[in-house]
Amino acid sequence: MSNREEKHLEEFERRLSGDDLAPAADEAQRVSWFKRKNKGITTSTSEKKETPDGLWVMCPSCKHTGTVQELKDNLFVCPSCNYHHRIGSEEYFNFLYDDQQYTRLFDNILSKDFLGFTDLKPYGKRLEETISKTGLKDSMSVAVGKVGGFDLVIACMDFEFIGGSLGSVMGEKICRAADYSLEHRIPLMIVSKSGGARMMESAFSLMQLPKTLGRLALLADAKIPYISLCTDPTFGGTTASFSMVGDVIIAEPKALIGFAGPRVIKETIKKDLPKGFQTSEFVMDKGFLDFIVDRKDLKAKLTQLLDLFQH
Repeated sequence: MSNREEKHLEEFERRLSGDDLAPAADEAQRVSWFKRKNKGITTSTSEKKETPDGLWVMCPSCKHTGTVQELKDNLFVCPSCNYHHRIGSEEYFNFLYDDQQYTRLFDNILSKDFLGFTDLKPYGKRLEETISKTGLKDSMSVAVGKVGGFDLVIACMDFEFIGGSLGSVMGEKICRAADYSLEHRIPLMIVSKSGGARMMESAFSLMQLPKTLGRLALLADAKIPYISLCTDPTFGGTTASFSMVGDVIIAEPKALIGFAGPRVIKETIKKDLPKGFQTSEFVMDKGFLDFIVDRKDLKAKLTQLLDLFQH
């Protein structure tokens, strides 16, 4: 080995061991010879950019894992097992209305704490936090637009707003949606997704059952179609009122539909429940539904229904 090569090797070993640091360098500097001056592998744990939350999603039914974007492109239906993920009013409006063009109605109505109710926290505080967190005004949104070229008013529930619970605002929005349909002679569809009545409003909530049924009866008298779409879950006061009185009652696959939950029923009757109890397939078999439709086929089916109703 030549002198030049030996000198080069010694310099390399010296740099590798950290011996080329100035005498004043401390031990921490000596053992950190491999660190970069710019952020890279030296970035602290708190500053590391991990994979964004929610980028990947696992199907709760078959455990298939895919990206959120893939799921969104498939209308939030699992491509592996056809499990229908729960979605909100904005998603329904966007894929049902032509070119995502629609007008929102009655967004200025807000819930009020009539009773000064408090459970784990004051109801008024719960409303403020939920509105701030979700960006929604209440558990139901109403819009009007064209579906397959036909006018349709859609009143859709949002489960993330206190479980899609039926309160005074939801009842009022349904009545106003029915009034709008009567005035303009436009069919109405209600997309149900609710855990039941909002008991923080007590009797004010329960009053919405006869209130909404009475207004929907006016649609029937005027021969204006009312379509009910039951999605997962449709329970409690919604099932006991407007969800089950449509001219056409349809549901998404595997949606849970009932009044009380299966656990409560099982504990009450002290018997095991049939397989698939309260799923949309079970409910249809008992004669409570007209048909079940996949989300990807929903717009085409609605277009067909609206065309038949009009002609």
